[in-house]
Amino acid sequence: MDAATADVSHKPVAVWGAVLSMALCVAMLIASEFMPVSLLTPMAAGLGATEGQTGQAISVSGLFAVAASLLITTAAGKLNRKWVLVAMTAFMLLSLVLVAAAPNFAVLMIGRALLGICIGGFWALATAVIMRLVPAQDVPRALALMYGGQAIAAAFAAPVGSYFGGLFGWREVFWVLTPIVAINLVWHVVALPSLPAHRKQDFRSMLGLLKRPYFLRGLVACMLSWGSAFTMFTYLRPFLEQVTGVDVTTLSVLLLLLGCAGFIGTWAAGRFIKGNVAPFLKLPALVMGGATVGLLLLGYSPIAAGLFMAIWGAMNTMFSVIWMTWMSQNADDAPEAAGSLMVAAIQASILLGAVVGGLLLDSLSIQATFIGSIVLAVFALVLIGNGRRMLKPEGV
Repeated sequence: MDAATADVSHKPVAVWGAVLSMALCVAMLIASEFMPVSLLTPMAAGLGATEGQTGQAISVSGLFAVAASLLITTAAGKLNRKWVLVAMTAFMLLSLVLVAAAPNFAVLMIGRALLGICIGGFWALATAVIMRLVPAQDVPRALALMYGGQAIAAAFAAPVGSYFGGLFGWREVFWVLTPIVAINLVWHVVALPSLPAHRKQDFRSMLGLLKRPYFLRGLVACMLSWGSAFTMFTYLRPFLEQVTGVDVTTLSVLLLLLGCAGFIGTWAAGRFIKGNVAPFLKLPALVMGGATVGLLLLGYSPIAAGLFMAIWGAMNTMFSVIWMTWMSQNADDAPEAAGSLMVAAIQASILLGAVVGGLLLDSLSIQATFIGSIVLAVFALVLIGNGRRMLKPEGV
């Protein structure tokens, strides 16, 4: 146990307050990153771009998140991790201001690039910080609590964004997020304990992890699973408008249903994910891929679409907890390096999913985008198998 952890171990309330401040940051990150999903159509119209092009506002944040996640632990050197997280949250605040005030598509993309830096930096350090804040046996529970912020964002950001975007305009939706992020910035300063860096990180730690076959297999499987999920999710609104035929109100209700189902996933993650994580690794690709098949076949019915979106949403919040628990158990000797690689892999998958999905949408159809998502899920399932090949050998 390091000095910072020893210091906070006698203050459990303070520790969990720090975890909660990170949960709020997660909620704001998820809301900021994926808000264009619920506002894709009006943003495209307002900026004079196609829906496929506007979808790249998600992919550009993913591109910069990949770079930031790989560089942050090295670039931060021996800086106190508390202040690195504070700086990342400040980047998010600046990004929201730029996006809300964007006079054109170029400024929007600059704002999204800044958000990508925040996403990559925060997620690269988040699991390693959680591992320092709480004892090892409490890590899955703390991760589930932190990712509870994801459930909150999934429950309310998209439907509220869609609804109020229709009433007041998409820019106003982003302006509303700015004071919440400002409050979160102050909470970080107050709640997070000092987290001195143990040692300077470098790329050799990452390369060392990539040379471990079990970790590399897990990383590729994680990428395929995430790529499948966000090839579909990025373009969910056009599907619901074109295939299901919903209006803005029904769209908001369906997105709220998807998001609220995430609370079930968060509860299940905290309750059931412990010990051997191998049996859980295939669940995201299996369940979310299956839900995408259901949408493709029966999505013309609003009731069926709502059912499959609820299933997708419940698994979506379990997704991160499953794979970050896998990381904490199988790369516990290099958590910051592993976090950098995991975030880079996930963001690269979101980036490629948005790009490929947008190309399929613009050149073929929304159905082609969903089929691409299903193909990636199948590849993930084949690679994962029973999950045992993704685990660190005993004694290592």
